Amino acid sequence: MPSSQSGLAADVVGLTVPPDRLPPLSPVVNRRSALRVAGGGVLAVAAVGALAACGDDDKPAAADPLIAQETGARTDAAAATAAIATSPDKAGALQTIATQRTAHADALRTEIDRAIGVYGDGTTPSRRIPPVTPTAPVPPPAVATLRTQLQQSQRAAADLAVQLSGYRAALLSSISASCATHAGVLLA
Repeated sequence: MPSSQSGLAADVVGLTVPPDRLPPLSPVVNRRSALRVAGGGVLAVAAVGALAACGDDDKPAAADPLIAQETGARTDAAAATAAIATSPDKAGALQTIATQRTAHADALRTEIDRAIGVYGDGTTPSRRIPPVTPTAPVPPPAVATLRTQLQQSQRAAADLAVQLSGYRAALLSSISASCATHAGVLLA
């Protein structure tokens, strides 16, 4: 009996436990466990990125460079309409300039709205900037003043066209050419 008691005592102490019955010393990481951990990490990174993006909504969006062009076009149109009072002999040319500069402003507004986007239900984002409505100058400008103003608009559109690309650059190039025609031909 003493030998069986000593064997039993050894089992209780854990000295004679067969190796297949020993618990693992470190956790076994199989492929499935590794994929779970990696997937959880990817989801955590995506969640942090989404939360960080939500925080950026508080910052104002950068102003669209076409807004200044739209403002200039509407100002030119109002000035051309007002100049008809000082130069009735050029009323036809001034009315053409006013009509075309209004069309330029409308085309620029359409592009600004397109860049902002439209939600699926047809509404626009709350950050939409309303179109500008300049008032006509109190004293109607002289034709020479309007010519100078159109030359400045032509130069500003050309300078911005060089900085942009695609449709926006083409639109501004067309507007620049039109302003050059207005100043150099219609008001010559």
